[in-house]
Amino acid sequence: MADESGDEQPKYLQIADALKAAIELGTYGPGARLPGENVLAPQYGVSPMTARRALRMLTSQGLAESRKGAGFFVQAFHPIRRRGIQRLARDQWGSGKSIWAADENRPLDVDQVAFEELIPPAHIQRMLGLGDEETACARSRRYTLDRRPVMIATSYLPYSLVAGSAITQADTGPGGVYARLADLGHAPVHFREEIRGLLPTSKEAAALEMSLERPVLKICRTAFAEDQRVVEVNEMTLDSASYVLDYEFDA
Repeated sequence: MADESGDEQPKYLQIADALKAAIELGTYGPGARLPGENVLAPQYGVSPMTARRALRMLTSQGLAESRKGAGFFVQAFHPIRRRGIQRLARDQWGSGKSIWAADENRPLDVDQVAFEELIPPAHIQRMLGLGDEETACARSRRYTLDRRPVMIATSYLPYSLVAGSAITQADTGPGGVYARLADLGHAPVHFREEIRGLLPTSKEAAALEMSLERPVLKICRTAFAEDQRVVEVNEMTLDSASYVLDYEFDA
């Protein structure tokens, strides 16, 4: 099998492509065990190491998962459809609903949460318009679905703006951070999200329990109040195999 340049594809890519096609055809359904390296190696005339590399390629693409001592299985996890516009509408968080409820009827769990007052990284200082010695409230969370880590996120808000409010506590109450900002007279009226695809750092891969070879989605959301002041910067890292980003809007 040759690529577009006419060069022969490496054997491990040929095997990975064949397995991917079989998964897409339904030959191997969700949760099905894939042929192991000892089966693939003689079938394709390659070493077990090459066959294993092909299987690892499928895990890096989010199509398969490795189970210690059991082999490789077709990924059974159904990606979360993240509705980027509906979730930030004021009638969502303003009515006391979680913004996550706009995505799907599959509520996420927060299994790790931390909050502290700190001097934020320089780029966050600039985005929030803070002076060198001004602090931010940093809220860090890890989100899971069916006990699978899918996202880690840290929100930064000017501490002088939120001091003494529920935003500096673990439970921010109905509607979350944005509803509490509204209570303080600083309701977000405009959002901007920037999205990039990158390979994870070792720390991010460990937190998300994912392969270092699979990309993550980096979303940086900036929330603006009526006076154009930035009231929150939220840096999110999503496992790319766990999400579909859905943006639906009128022309």
